Amino acid sequence: MNTIEELRKKLALYERIFDNINAGVLVIDARGYITHFNEQYGRFLNLDPKAQIGRHCTEVVENTRMHIVARTGKAEINHSHRINGQDMVVQRIPIKKDGKVIAVYGQVMFKNVAEVRDLAEELSLLESKVQLFEKEIFDLRATRYTFDCIIGESDAITRLKQEAAKAAATHSSVLVTGESGTGKELFAQAIHNAGPRKLHPFVKINCAAIPRDLLESELFGYEKGAFTGAGAKGKPGRFALANKGTIFLDEIGDLPLEMQPKLLRVLEDKAFERIGGTRVIRSDFRVICATNRDLAKMMEKDRFRRDLFYRLNVIPIHIPPLRERPADILPLARHMLKRIAKEAGRPAMRIEKKAARELVRYLWPGNARELSNVLERAMYASGSVTIYKGDLPFTLTSGRDVSGRRSKPSLKNARDEAQIKAIYQALAKTGYNKAKAAKLLGIHRTLLYKKMKKYGIALAPE
Repeated sequence: MNTIEELRKKLALYERIFDNINAGVLVIDARGYITHFNEQYGRFLNLDPKAQIGRHCTEVVENTRMHIVARTGKAEINHSHRINGQDMVVQRIPIKKDGKVIAVYGQVMFKNVAEVRDLAEELSLLESKVQLFEKEIFDLRATRYTFDCIIGESDAITRLKQEAAKAAATHSSVLVTGESGTGKELFAQAIHNAGPRKLHPFVKINCAAIPRDLLESELFGYEKGAFTGAGAKGKPGRFALANKGTIFLDEIGDLPLEMQPKLLRVLEDKAFERIGGTRVIRSDFRVICATNRDLAKMMEKDRFRRDLFYRLNVIPIHIPPLRERPADILPLARHMLKRIAKEAGRPAMRIEKKAARELVRYLWPGNARELSNVLERAMYASGSVTIYKGDLPFTLTSGRDVSGRRSKPSLKNARDEAQIKAIYQALAKTGYNKAKAAKLLGIHRTLLYKKMKKYGIALAPE
């Protein structure tokens, strides 16, 4: 008696579980007659579940293939099935015993194909975010720019870091301007990493590097088949990937004029549509832009929209060129040289005083990027752990006489510079042993002394 009661309880539990599955479910026998029909499916089809028991599945569900699966024994997973004018996604799974089909389990996975599309879009977005995060993690293993990474001792750089730190605490748009190589992206990342969005993506796009006809799809994304060559799954845009984080629009001055009103609308509404799509996508992002162009002059020539400029230039950060802050050159050079030597697997290096003076006197048209290039070249030119004046590239000291004043270019000046470089390199390679240096240069030691005196080369390393 107890066994019968336990079986009844189990049966009641199984029926309750079956009726509470959050999907339409039915089961047929091997001949196609319905044995189970849950309440969820009854509500969807507006039918009494109990009244369907014993009826053939073709009489109850239009376009059904349940009886076909019972005959073939082949499962049909995630197939499309149109019922009541709606495209649904269903599964039909044969249940076998001793190799024979005894029943077929059918389930509506999604009541509307739109649910599948939404899920696919969400998965595509997550996949793109994972790829972006993986790339960011790879990049950040080497560098994660914070305000501590901004090296300098000048009043200008100190003031800029304070202004940028204040900007980081807000969600307002920031426009970073300055010549090429001044570190605009460094400031942009530092602002992001010091702000409330630091745990979310920092998404970068270079407006000058993306072809004009692909820029819109990169920014806003596209639907499947939106244009020739579009991916089969579609693609989320950078604005969608930057949700809750920061989007960094580098080289904003190169943004095509026809794209500027579209960007303005997205910045104002925080909403957009993919190319080929009709659904509005909302994204909570912060914008940081950078450019080395003079946007004021571009506005005068109608090459940059004023309304877009005012929307971007809420918090302006202007980075002065390296030539205007000479106090930052040597601290930055030593910091760079330490990193360059470490990456090259070389011991720590120092900069000789005369070489240091040359670095400070130079105008650095390429700013920090050029400084890094010069130091790397000098490191490989040096034969020791010290960078001497002679290790610096020829172009760095050309155009000056031995007193440091500018002189007109001439063959004599070029010859003098070549001799200075050769003497410095020979002295560096021989540990400032004049006899060995003279032998290396193929001249008498007395001549070497005369030339060192003529060019103001110290008799011992400084």
